[in-house]
Amino acid sequence: MAQQAAKITDPQIAHIAYTAGQIDIQAAELALKQSQNKEVKAFANDMVRDHKAVNEKALALVKKLNVKPEDNDTSRQLLQQAEAKRKELSALKGAAFDKAYAQNEVAYHQQVNGALQNTLIPNASNSELKDLLSTGLKIFQGHQQHAEHLVQSLPARTGALAQ
Repeated sequence: MAQQAAKITDPQIAHIAYTAGQIDIQAAELALKQSQNKEVKAFANDMVRDHKAVNEKALALVKKLNVKPEDNDTSRQLLQQAEAKRKELSALKGAAFDKAYAQNEVAYHQQVNGALQNTLIPNASNSELKDLLSTGLKIFQGHQQHAEHLVQSLPARTGALAQ
C-alpha cells in the first residue's frame, strides 16, 4: 500500500473516507438490530449520528469542489473486509455479539485512524479536504476510546466464541 499511497489522489481519498464511514454506519445499524444491551445501542447510535454527519460534510465538500469520488483498490478492500465481518457478526447473538461488535469497533477505528493519520491526511492536496479529514480523525479517535471503554465494560466472551 505504500507505493499506492504515494499516488493516491483527492478523489480516491474522498472515496476511501466516505466508504469507511458507510461501513461503520452499517455495522452500527446491525448492532441496533441485534443487540439488547443499552450501552451497545447507545454507542451504535453515536456511530450512526457521527459518521452520517461527517459523510454529509464530505459529500457537500466534493460537490462544492466539483470532484467525483473515485473507487479504488483500498475502498474495494475495505468493503470486502466489512462484508466478511458483517457475516461473522450476524451469526452471533446476545453477549457474544455485543463483545464481538465492540472489539471490531476498536480494531476498525484503529485501522481507519491509522490510515487517516499516516496516509489520507498527508496525501490530501486540497486544504478543505485535509481539514475535514483532520476533524474526522479527532471524532474517530474519540470513537476508538469509547469502543475501548465499551469492550472493558462488557462481560468476557467464553467458550467456543472466545477469540
